[in-house]
Amino acid sequence: INKTYDKISSIEMLEALEEDIWTIETYDTTTVRASTPMLLMSHFIKQNSDITVVYSGEGSDEASGSYLYFHNAPTTDDFQKECVRLLVDLHRFDVLRCDKSTSGAGLEVRVPFLDKEFLQYYMSIPAKYKVPRNGVEKFLLRKSFEGTGLLPNEVLWRQKEGFSDGCSSKKRSWYQIIQDHVEKVITDEEFEKGRLTYTHNPPMFKEAYYYRKLFSKYYEGRDEVIPYYWLPKWSGDIVEPSARVLNVYEKTAGGSGSGAGMDGMEDELDEVILPL
Repeated sequence: INKTYDKISSIEMLEALEEDIWTIETYDTTTVRASTPMLLMSHFIKQNSDITVVYSGEGSDEASGSYLYFHNAPTTDDFQKECVRLLVDLHRFDVLRCDKSTSGAGLEVRVPFLDKEFLQYYMSIPAKYKVPRNGVEKFLLRKSFEGTGLLPNEVLWRQKEGFSDGCSSKKRSWYQIIQDHVEKVITDEEFEKGRLTYTHNPPMFKEAYYYRKLFSKYYEGRDEVIPYYWLPKWSGDIVEPSARVLNVYEKTAGGSGSGAGMDGMEDELDEVILPL
């Protein structure tokens, strides 16, 4: 696969947060984290190419049950119900992020995994065939590409990384960069007092409060745009949406091909690499 890569600094990413929240019209923590690099990538494509229509893989994780927390699903019935729940709410989270991040930069997006005919077929497959196998999630989709030559095995079988995590180094995740920044601009006192002003989805930590402040600056009174914060299920009482804090993250990291392709990112502690 021939790809061109562009690097942007953590400073550029942090500076884009306010524009991003204004563009995507939400304050959901993981949505903001993921949409920031997507928005900047979309701007880059618009400014440096004649491309207008882009593809995005939205819906594949929801339909496949391939978020890492699905490793903890108690039963296949729970697995299937969670897939359906995520698909029903896609328009509030990942599809919203995808649509507004691209259109906000003047692009159009296509989402082939949400093709109705494909989705009807794929969702009819019993969940027992979709659950992680040998520590590998999204097994059916990966297997369908095996031997085609379309994807190198080290890419095809590596561990899933969420957009908001995979855009940054494993040594210093994007969410950690944001939270280090927020610690400098939001005091403990402001957070403890300010969070109480929000009755719907009160911010649970400073980063979420920071996003809420920026959202309210442009969309005051529109807090019910999301019914809840996107968070991993079956993972205890966590408030951090990053999959990198889950116990299953390290457990699955040693699986076949996991982590492949990340070596070149390990030394880029404060950069985000965008495949274009």
